[in-house]
Amino acid sequence: MTEPRTSALSKRVLDEYAAVRDTLPAGVVSAERRQEAIQSVAAHGLPSSREENWRYSNLRPLERARFAPAGEPLAAGVSPAPGAAAVAGAAATTRSLPSPSELPAKLERFARYTFVDGVFAPELSSPTQGQAGLTVHSLRRATQGAGGRSVSKTVFQLPRTLPALRHLPEARLALLNEAFATDTAAIHVEDAAGEPVRVEVLFIAIAGAETGTSYPRVQVSLDPGSRLIMVERHIGASGGASFINSSVTVDVGRGAHLTHYRLQQAGARATWLDTLSAVLAADARYGLLTVNIGGLSARSTTHVQMAGPGAELTLSVAALGDRQQVQDNFALVEHIAPRARTEQTFRGITSGRARVGFNGKIVVRKAAAGTDSRQSLRGLLAGPEAEIDVRPQLEIYTDDVRCSHGATAGKLDDDMLFYLLSRGLSPEVAQRLLKWAFLEDVVSKIQLPELRRQIEHDLAGQMADAASLKELL
Repeated sequence: MTEPRTSALSKRVLDEYAAVRDTLPAGVVSAERRQEAIQSVAAHGLPSSREENWRYSNLRPLERARFAPAGEPLAAGVSPAPGAAAVAGAAATTRSLPSPSELPAKLERFARYTFVDGVFAPELSSPTQGQAGLTVHSLRRATQGAGGRSVSKTVFQLPRTLPALRHLPEARLALLNEAFATDTAAIHVEDAAGEPVRVEVLFIAIAGAETGTSYPRVQVSLDPGSRLIMVERHIGASGGASFINSSVTVDVGRGAHLTHYRLQQAGARATWLDTLSAVLAADARYGLLTVNIGGLSARSTTHVQMAGPGAELTLSVAALGDRQQVQDNFALVEHIAPRARTEQTFRGITSGRARVGFNGKIVVRKAAAGTDSRQSLRGLLAGPEAEIDVRPQLEIYTDDVRCSHGATAGKLDDDMLFYLLSRGLSPEVAQRLLKWAFLEDVVSKIQLPELRRQIEHDLAGQMADAASLKELL
């Protein structure tokens, strides 16, 4: 039975959608798909902390959220488009784009596409020419010409192999993105020999929660045999109280290779909600590495289907929580086809009164004989009031499998600490080194030296002993 609070939230979502639906761009999500999403929200409600896979999330910000989209920030001297106020309110006229100097350093040989409050910002983007086989579109711009006339009926089709969001209980927040989305970064890679193509998608949240929600949205499709390295970043103002609801869909074709790095560094008072849904075809390879350090309240949901024989997934997550932060992660991997392989690694550190959680669920269907699945989930408590929760789950419906898991949560290793102290290190330096080595189990897997160094500096800056850590880099 739906809870009264959830019912009230669902009604408010419906009311806000009705107020803005005529202003939402049809080229981003069709009116039919938006209506299906909003009807599913009405039927099933929004998540509740009473549900097992949401019990460690902080869902209280949903009660105060304004679900209508924040709208499009304006470049200096630009007037708002007709109807902008209906979507974003009067505050849309006061928000301006950040300057290029405020952005992270651009990665060499990467095409950069920047979105501010979910809307493409060409002024802050630097597409790289000459990457054969790569197509990147902002669906908001690609499907509109002068006067809003459609210039392309189908720039990017959402892969039909992806599971319908309304059938995934943990993906209900993505239905809000489906209903309210204002833009989409649509990335398509054709079969191309040689070096993989490289794309960076940068999402910046500057609108406050009272203005509306930012809806970052990415759709990735790889043709058979193609290769892509993608960096996806989410950043915000240091003290920003933004409300962000992100959705990423990934379709990796037969024999294709996708390396996907994700950095979540939302503002210190931001609420960040995220859903990633992926399908892997036969012999596809998907390396997904996520670093979560931002936001006051963050929840990330990942759902990957191993739909083709011989598919491989490497899922690595590092999460760092401090002060009052909540960092919750849920990952569901479904083995549908035979001989697929999954390796799952999580490392989380929590201090202050923060809470960090990771729930990793592996489901092996009856037809998935020969599955090889491994989990290594470890959490580190760095404060007397901190909380860490790691939960491996296995559901196996066939006998011919190799599945293993290990989960631990505790304080710093006393033996290792004693060893370092016996070598003359101070207790403070010894503890820093052990924390750093703990996170490096994940960070060391980043194969781009430039990106790895940036992330290491970001992690060091998030820790209370940042200055000393940066001296070690």
